[in-house]
Order: sequence, then C-alpha cells, then structure tokens
Amino acid sequence: MRIDPEDPLHGLELGERPDPKVPEGWTTVSVRAAALNHHDLFSLRGVGLKEDQLPMILGCDAAGIDEDGHEVVVHAVIGDPDAGGGDETLDPRRSLLSERYQGALAEKVAVPRRNLVPKPEGLSFEEAACLPTAYLTAYRMLFTKSGLQPGSTILVQGAGGGVATALITLGRAAGFRVWATSRSEEKRALAVDLGADQAFESGARLPERVDAVMESVGDATWGHSVKSLKPGGRIVICGATSGHMPPAELQRIFFLQLSVVGSTMGTKAELGRLVQFCEQTGARPLIGMRLPLAEAREGFAAMALGEQFGKIVFTVG
Repeated sequence: MRIDPEDPLHGLELGERPDPKVPEGWTTVSVRAAALNHHDLFSLRGVGLKEDQLPMILGCDAAGIDEDGHEVVVHAVIGDPDAGGGDETLDPRRSLLSERYQGALAEKVAVPRRNLVPKPEGLSFEEAACLPTAYLTAYRMLFTKSGLQPGSTILVQGAGGGVATALITLGRAAGFRVWATSRSEEKRALAVDLGADQAFESGARLPERVDAVMESVGDATWGHSVKSLKPGGRIVICGATSGHMPPAELQRIFFLQLSVVGSTMGTKAELGRLVQFCEQTGARPLIGMRLPLAEAREGFAAMALGEQFGKIVFTVG
C-alpha cells in the first residue's frame, strides 16, 4: 500500500508478501474470511501510519483456522492487559492489527496466542470475521459503557455503517428499544427491517428523549445527539467519521447532567462473551457485501462512497 490522503484507493495494492514473522508467544491463523472497516480507509489516508511503516497489510478482522486445526476468531487488539489495569484497550501502547503489526487481509496472519477465541459451529467464518471490530465495539458500548438495562431507549446515529448495524442487531436481541437515524430513506427502511423500532431522518425531532445515544459520526450529528438525551442521559462515542471538533454544548451538558463516555474496541473477554451472545440469541452480523479477497478494491470503493449497509466481507481460499 501507499499513503494518499486525497485518494486513498490510489494507495491500495494487491500482491504477494512473505509469510508473517511469528515472535515468541505468537501463532499464525490461516484466514478464511476477513472484514473491512473504516480503519482501513483511514490507514490508506495515513491516519496512524507513517511511510516508514510500509508496506503494511491492512485489515483488523479475521476468522480462520489456527495451527492446531481449531476454528477461531482473531481479537484485533494487540495489548497487555496488565499495563491497562486488566483491560488491554487501556494499555497506552496498545495497537490494532495493521497499525504496528501486519494485518488480516491476507492468507495468513500472525497474532499473539492469547488473541484467539474459539469460533462456534453455528457461526460461519464470514459472520465471525465481522465481530472483532464493529460488533465488539457495539457490544462494549451497549453492555459495558452505557449503564443501561434492557427496555431502555437508545438512539443509534448514522444507520448503515458496520458499528451502527451492529448496535441495532445487538440492541434488539438484548431487549433495548432501538431508534436510528440516517440521511437515506432506503437505509432508514433497512434499519427498521434489521430491528430498529423506528428510524428518523438525520437531525429530526424525536417523539421523546432517549436514555442514551450511540455516537460514531461526530460533527454532523453531535448537536442532535446532545439535544436528544433525557436529563441524566449518556452519549457513548466510539468514533467521529464526519469530523471530531463539534461545538461542545457544555451548558446543556452540565445543566442536564449529561455524560459523555468514550469507548474503543473491547477486550478479549468481551469478544468471547459477544461470540456466546450471538450463539445463544441467534443474532448474526448483517453482511452487506461478500467478495473474494482478490476483488478487495471493489469493497474499499463501496465503503469510501458510503454505499454499503452492513459489513463488507472478503473470503480467502
């Protein structure tokens, strides 16, 4: 790959790379499916990567077969739980696959042994590959960070992306009342089909205020998110794809005693619970596009244009 902030797809290359290096305590996984994330587009733009780190294989998410023949899901966070007080996402030196270490859009990926989670038979490789980033992020937002109980009302901003569809799927399965927003009438209809109770145009006045907002859009939706909360409500934010410098709305936040909580990825233990949650409830990731890895450019182009609803998954082998 090459870094091109203006035209990220210009830096995308498909080719042969040597087998991954395997440090002590690491192992390899033969990838059967890998999922695309906005993180991969940001990497092509040079966010979190420098020229001297290239060539870098992209991709955080994979499911496949380990060296012992077990079907596994790969936890994408490379970090030391002890350095994070028991939470590897709080390790100051944590990284994701494809940041410091070669990523998962390949036939093989090297990861620490502790990063492997057993894949249940009930999940396909394609479904399992969707879980480690978008669905794990949604799981942590809903069940670790929101502080809510089933039956609460949540607003998911920007229905259509991987995290948003994950929030709708998991929230519905867990008994939350889920509302969603989108600029697209088609995506609003798809959100309701997926399990949202109602879907609204972006920025629309809601029938009532909500207990929590799940925010990943940033500038474009922030003001609406703050205004949509009940007194004492909470915004859980995991990203800012439209920009990261909105007006803070501090007067409303302190006067209504609102909370803003950051959330990033999740732990291996949370990934294990997410896998079991899907197994027990029957919830499954929504896959919007399946492509062989050799046609990855088509998937990147669809994500760059915001065309997809659900996850984009590449099959390998």
